Amino acid sequence: MLKKLFQSFRSPLRRTQHIRSTPEVLNSNQHSLQRAQFSRYAVNIVERLQNAGYQAYLVGGCVRDMLLNITPKDFDVATSATPEQIRAEFRNARIIGRRFKLVHIHFGREIIEVATFRAGHPQNDEEEDTNQSSRNESGRILRDNVYGTLEEDAQRRDFTINALYYDPVSERILDYANGVHDIRNHLIRLIGDPVKRYQEDPVRMLRAVRFAAKLDFGIEKHTAAPIRELAPMLREIPSARLFEEVLKLFLSGYAADTFEMLVDLQLFDPLFPASAEALEHNPTYTHTLISEALINTDLRIKQNKPVTPAFLFAALLWPALPKRVLRLQDRGMPPIPAMQEAAHELIAEQCQRIAIPKRFTMPIREIWDMQERLPRRSGKRADLLLDNPRFRAGYDFLLLRESAGEQTDGLGEWWTAYQDANDSERRDMIRDLAGKGDGIGEGPKKRRRSGTKRKRSAADASGAAGE
Repeated sequence: MLKKLFQSFRSPLRRTQHIRSTPEVLNSNQHSLQRAQFSRYAVNIVERLQNAGYQAYLVGGCVRDMLLNITPKDFDVATSATPEQIRAEFRNARIIGRRFKLVHIHFGREIIEVATFRAGHPQNDEEEDTNQSSRNESGRILRDNVYGTLEEDAQRRDFTINALYYDPVSERILDYANGVHDIRNHLIRLIGDPVKRYQEDPVRMLRAVRFAAKLDFGIEKHTAAPIRELAPMLREIPSARLFEEVLKLFLSGYAADTFEMLVDLQLFDPLFPASAEALEHNPTYTHTLISEALINTDLRIKQNKPVTPAFLFAALLWPALPKRVLRLQDRGMPPIPAMQEAAHELIAEQCQRIAIPKRFTMPIREIWDMQERLPRRSGKRADLLLDNPRFRAGYDFLLLRESAGEQTDGLGEWWTAYQDANDSERRDMIRDLAGKGDGIGEGPKKRRRSGTKRKRSAADASGAAGE
């Protein structure tokens, strides 16, 4: 199941140093890349910087993805020019960032990111200029604006497959870290000592998983080895940054595989502690519900359908919620207030780890709140719920819960039929509930997996909250 993680164990590899001061140069007849494949704006930037006397290359993910016949989502440029020098060359340029100063050059809706070559950080604290570079006590980099040479820039990049520089003018690839070799062998390998590199930036552990899932690569064994021990360092990462990283993990079309690897490498716990606890105490249900939600999300992305983080986070956190609701109900709180209070508590705790914006936390709570309201269908309640703007998301979430094995006494099937029924049929369905206590309190029964009425596919679930 975790072939990506253990792929590298099939053939033992020597732990070799993958850094060199002179690159392997691949001429145009030694690789498949052509300048016409890249963004014309990015190529134009490289040419203009070179004509101005600077070194400049297309770098990183766009080069890697092109070698793998994947369409890059963006095009980055690395150069010897400083941010101020870049801005002087391009009137449409903006300097952004403090921790890692970059330049964004705007061409309509397309933005090309240009970074100055970076060097490694001084090892001696006395040599460190806090205006350019700084670390905390554990070695995590807090500021990274130490400029350097092309060779130094290659050495400080995270993975070998991202340390590739393409010159669209000469159509040559400069490979400083055997990145082309690792692309051919489908391996994710850190440059340098893995422990030190993870300590510099623990998010690199998440990036290793994301690239392995996206590219269907294995994680090289020395790169994977320290992750479980160092995973708690993710708790030091600002919650706002982790929100962005989690979106990249789960909204790139490979969320199901990513989840499996996060759990196996013990990276899921520092991201979602309450859900990790639920996974430990109720593994089958929790794993099934989250996996179903992520599989549906991946499918929607592949079908170019909209997805929303709200539904995704609602699914990731839901397994931790029922226990809290029951605890509040045991104290005498009614079901709906108990749901609302437990939801507020759980989301507040989660936001300490991952800063989920309010524009998503509100829909999360509304989706959960619908789970208590959907069983209450007597009188005009069903029609009022049907008109609720969150009904579709709540209904889809109900189907997700049922697909994970929750017993809802056929509630999802009832709502599926109710949506398809005419007014007369709906009135009959409401009358039929009168002798059943509004559908509450009936004995559990297994969900029918086939019949005359079939539920709308739960594959539409993960996008419904945004519709």
